[in-house]
Amino acid sequence: MKKYNGMDDIPHRGKTVLVRVDVNSPMGKNNEILDDRRFKLHLPTLNELKDAKTVLIAHQSRAGKPDFTTMEAHAAHFTELLGREVLYVEDIFGSEARSKIGKMDDGDVLMLENVRFFAEETLTRTAQEHSRSHMVRKLAPLCDLFINDAFSVAHRAHLSVIGFTAVLPSIAGRLMEKEIEALDKALVDIKRPAVFVLGGVKAPDSIDVALNVLKSGAADYVIFTGILANIFLMASGIEIGDVNSDFIEKLGYRGEVDRAKEILKNFKDKILLPEDLAVLGADERRVEYPVNDLDPGLPIFDIGSGSIERFGEIIRSSATVVMNGPAGKFEEKEFAAGTEALLRAATSSKFSIIGGGHISAVVDELGLAEEISHISSGGGACLRYLAGESLPGIEALIK
Repeated sequence: MKKYNGMDDIPHRGKTVLVRVDVNSPMGKNNEILDDRRFKLHLPTLNELKDAKTVLIAHQSRAGKPDFTTMEAHAAHFTELLGREVLYVEDIFGSEARSKIGKMDDGDVLMLENVRFFAEETLTRTAQEHSRSHMVRKLAPLCDLFINDAFSVAHRAHLSVIGFTAVLPSIAGRLMEKEIEALDKALVDIKRPAVFVLGGVKAPDSIDVALNVLKSGAADYVIFTGILANIFLMASGIEIGDVNSDFIEKLGYRGEVDRAKEILKNFKDKILLPEDLAVLGADERRVEYPVNDLDPGLPIFDIGSGSIERFGEIIRSSATVVMNGPAGKFEEKEFAAGTEALLRAATSSKFSIIGGGHISAVVDELGLAEEISHISSGGGACLRYLAGESLPGIEALIK
């Protein structure tokens, strides 16, 4: 039973609805949207609000970044996708924004300015503290309902994520509900065997996930690839070479080796590590070595063909598979083999979840999106949810 209200629980027809979306996207030199996948994920929620007055709030990038810009292009792109005008308002909570909201009719949609233009947006505060901000005090009286549909920022205790929940009836949008329900199938309502495949470079977060799913019994096996595999190989006494151990040191992950030792000590039977690895050879080509016979001077860029075959079989025979992070340096074609093969294997599982970030882009490139049960919209939020952490955006909806 869900602990929060959703779009089926509170009527929204004829109401003024404030909706937090996340359409933070890659932008071109002329402020054009280069990737609109996040826009499309919000369409189910926004289409259901066709008889409401819909006010959108969102952010684009952050201060100091070249793509820290207005929401004008975002409003125009939503206009295109929704087939009805989304009016861009060059204001967040000033007189212009309040005037435009007050003149809305049912079916109207407007998008307010980048919420991160307001310095208090990114402060980490409680919902009650944020509710006393100028943004909430000015906008909340004009709205009947707050919808949080931005799972990908739910791990941040930012003003626009939690501030309105303290003063307005607040519900989860369709995307938020979909994310929570899908991830819960990997943590609570689990079909077995369940396999977690953790790679990429976010080692501390991924190790948190591993600890949570191993301690709770959610995972039958955890497969480590990428930097994580190197960390666990080091922890198991394998010499991976100075070039690779120095890279782990450079990332600030030396302490993760000790955590890996503890996990291996307590859950060794459930941990699967590569038996061979692909390195960048002297001639700049892919060369494979068994893990016990690595050339100490060559950087590890992928798992080897033996590991690809072994892991692939385990993933294909699983009922639930969760993959987060690539298996290697997938940007270089010669070293994309591990990531691509494991993703293809995941399509054979009864229920598959792909974490956000880079690995979801590979899913799109391979044309596998329709064969994956759930592709998360938020890398950081997804990892923290799987790690068993409380996400402020979700907790605020529950409260």
